[in-house]
Amino acid sequence: MDSSAAPEIRAFFDEATNTVSYLVTDPATHEAAIIDPVLDFDPRSGKIETVSADRMLSAADDAGARIVWILETHAHADHLSSAQYLKAKTGARIGIGANIGDVQRIFGPLFNQNPAPVDGREFDVLFKDGETFNLGNLAIEVLATPGHTPACISYKLGDTVFVGDTLFMPDYGTARTDFPGGNARTLYRSIRKLLALPPETRLFMCHDYKVPERDTYAWETTVAEQRAHNVHIREDIGEEQFVAMREARDATLATPVLLLPSIQVNIRAGHIPPAEENGKRYLKIPLTIEGNAGAGL
Repeated sequence: MDSSAAPEIRAFFDEATNTVSYLVTDPATHEAAIIDPVLDFDPRSGKIETVSADRMLSAADDAGARIVWILETHAHADHLSSAQYLKAKTGARIGIGANIGDVQRIFGPLFNQNPAPVDGREFDVLFKDGETFNLGNLAIEVLATPGHTPACISYKLGDTVFVGDTLFMPDYGTARTDFPGGNARTLYRSIRKLLALPPETRLFMCHDYKVPERDTYAWETTVAEQRAHNVHIREDIGEEQFVAMREARDATLATPVLLLPSIQVNIRAGHIPPAEENGKRYLKIPLTIEGNAGAGL
């Protein structure tokens, strides 16, 4: 395996969820990986489509690439994953961080899933920190980067790292840590682990929300740019200052619109719940009834 060769990278931006998915190809063998793929879902109608996934499949076909990996940086809370659809189309294996079982044990009971996922077996490969695997002739190193969730990982190919939800573009900052299992202090240390890489290392984001001062979406930056300019964690911001900022900021954030639909699909490697007796499939919305509201309901 070659840990220094450069992959071919094509980004696909889904503006509805502000998610960036990637088609990453070894130019020598044409083996490819898809990172953080999106399944199109309209929460107002319950309609599911595969437009985003099909766009990536078409791009791979046009480039003569063979998709062998579907790589998740974590169990996303803001979009549904199309991993199972892509696996059915390509035969590729689905990989995620080895701590996905922790996330499953946190969220599985919320949806009363039966059988409840507990050990990550829905995924084909569970990657551990420091593990390497191959994409054609390219070596991919797994970097554990928890904090946003306990199972977050980043994928490093030579001078390129796909960082998931640890970091955003320097003018937007860092990921929230208020989901169950998240931790601001852990995130700080994960980000410092990334920012200890050589300054020229390219970092590819999983999301961009385009601050008002910026006209266009962006998702590629470098370690040097993050060290110097990230508004939450540039080099002069220490751990205690970051933790205080992150926890205070998280307390003001609204729940992501697609949190509940996304989690119950994504902790099961993109499996949609099976059909019930009437032939329909359902995503559950657990209700929180506060105060005396339940008395007359």
